[in-house]
Amino acid sequence: METAKANVFQQAFAIYSKSLRALVMVLAAVAGAAIVVMILVTCADIILRFFRHPLIGAYDIVNVAGTITIACAMPYTTAVKGHVAIEFFFQKLGKLGRFITDTVIRILMIGLFSTLTWGCIRHGQALRENGQVTPTLQMPEFWVAYLVAGSCATMVLVTIHHLLKPGKPMIEL
Repeated sequence: METAKANVFQQAFAIYSKSLRALVMVLAAVAGAAIVVMILVTCADIILRFFRHPLIGAYDIVNVAGTITIACAMPYTTAVKGHVAIEFFFQKLGKLGRFITDTVIRILMIGLFSTLTWGCIRHGQALRENGQVTPTLQMPEFWVAYLVAGSCATMVLVTIHHLLKPGKPMIEL
């Protein structure tokens, strides 16, 4: 009976991991596309300024694309364990100390990013209700806050994955 429960858990975790990897990779692709947009808009604006016709809304586009890049890249960076760590301090701890420290930090991360998710959703609702738009293009801004909230929620899921599978990156480089 215990083996059947363990097998069901393993199957559910495998589906969770596969779905989460796909979501993280989609967000990473969105981040990459946003970087390309920033590059193209900046280059086009520079070239057009040379001919005295700056690209209208370049600031708005680069600002939104920068936010998208940062938000959508966070889950991937976490999944591959690409964040800067204080290895010197961490390696001075014993195996149990590293495990406890890692677990406590991940639990704090879950709390932080859960709070950020909720805050971004509330901010997005406020932006939507107020009809907040970008200065030049008059593009609605609420959806950017919702996208950041989705990325923060994905960070929570990635961190849960790391808690359940300590010591291993979710995505191998």
